[in-house]
Amino acid sequence: MKKYNSLSEIQALIVKKQILLPDLLSYYFTQIEKNKNLNAFNEVFFDSAKKQALKVQDKIDTGTAGRLAGMVIGIKDNILYKDHATTASSKMLEGFVSPYSSTVTERLLAEDAIIIGRLNCDEFAMGGSNETSYYGPVRNAADTERVAGGSSGGSAVAVQADLCLSALGTDTGGSVRQPAAFCGCFGLKPTYGRISRYGVIAYASSFDQVGTLTSSVSDAALLMEVLAGADEHDSTVSRLPVPGYLAKLENTGTKKIAVLRETLESEALDPEIKNAILQAIEQFKAQGHSVDYVSFDLLDYLVPAYYVLTAAEASSNLSRYDGVHYGYRNLQAENLNNLYKKSRAEGFGEEVKRRILLGTFVLSAGYYDAYYQKAQQVRRLIRNKIEKLFEDYDVILTPVAPTPAFKIGENIEDPLVMYMADIFTVLASLTGVPAIALPLGNNLAGLPLSLQLMAKHFEEDVLLSLTNSFTHIASPKQIIN
Repeated sequence: MKKYNSLSEIQALIVKKQILLPDLLSYYFTQIEKNKNLNAFNEVFFDSAKKQALKVQDKIDTGTAGRLAGMVIGIKDNILYKDHATTASSKMLEGFVSPYSSTVTERLLAEDAIIIGRLNCDEFAMGGSNETSYYGPVRNAADTERVAGGSSGGSAVAVQADLCLSALGTDTGGSVRQPAAFCGCFGLKPTYGRISRYGVIAYASSFDQVGTLTSSVSDAALLMEVLAGADEHDSTVSRLPVPGYLAKLENTGTKKIAVLRETLESEALDPEIKNAILQAIEQFKAQGHSVDYVSFDLLDYLVPAYYVLTAAEASSNLSRYDGVHYGYRNLQAENLNNLYKKSRAEGFGEEVKRRILLGTFVLSAGYYDAYYQKAQQVRRLIRNKIEKLFEDYDVILTPVAPTPAFKIGENIEDPLVMYMADIFTVLASLTGVPAIALPLGNNLAGLPLSLQLMAKHFEEDVLLSLTNSFTHIASPKQIIN
């Protein structure tokens, strides 16, 4: 069986009765077994996926199947699925079984998607390389000595290596877009509040957003139609109507694109990524889009503001994991205070503890005004600047990451190097605007390259249609050769 890049391909074969869902699922099971060394899955849902495949096949045969019939999808291991384990790739939640499903899980199942398993990620989604997972690092299929990106590394590799058709991840500061860039797939972070966070394990609540990783723009558009929209369980979700993203893919009107000059002039930017982006810019111009280089003088403040705010929110959100309610519990503790200390010290990994400590520090008396409140003020300035740019432009273009996928173990010992790798992705996270990672083929070493597009709040349709027209006119190989 060949690799399928879109649901439309699979559904066309289903209509012709050239493929049955149980057979398709078996193919993906085989692929997962062949590629166990990539460590993309924390668990494969053999039983429930087989039952779902048979159920959906029956609905296909009777003409009652939903819009996602034929889509085999993986979910990041911080998205709840009732009666299935969810651990956020942490020892702290080892053995935890979800008592209910997240809204996004329910919406996938309601449209007859088949959830094949839970995907490896950085512990509690804290990391940019998928090396902080309790279950070990995820390996990049393009070069198994290199990282997959994080925190949704398992989701990106599962799509990259054809272990499932598509995957869900979560994006707090780039955790969908950066692994998508490292693995050569499409990674879409919607507007904050476009998709419900109910049933998604929280890292930083004012940043977290569920996103998609796909091999085609059309699948990203379809998943947005299914997943987006109001949810009574999540008060932060927008009640704006959900557009027909698929129907709008062919909206090929010209756009005004702003390239953030400082991002392309950054000394940290890999020359091959810069060259690929410059060639992509020429392709946009050839399509009739106008492109201007504009200055963004707050670039140096993005990473500090992001890490102060997200660490503070993580400190608050992760305080519930105390060794009492559920999850890991130290059994040798002599008293309650000792139980809390030992359970948290042993249950959390080093990176999670680092961010909890940082967050607790910036929220503490005497430092709250100097760090947390100041970071909130900087966030407001950054948002104002972006909104001002969007008065004149439809789309903002930047790199996704400064480098292609780096080697496993290369940067993990230096937190500052790891954090600075987020310099181009946290802008969309701080401001809540939608952003997409768009593949640009591979460099000379065979590693995927990518660029990032951002649009105004709730204009995912602009990103998707622009990405769709770009990928149809310029193939990745044309871009970098």
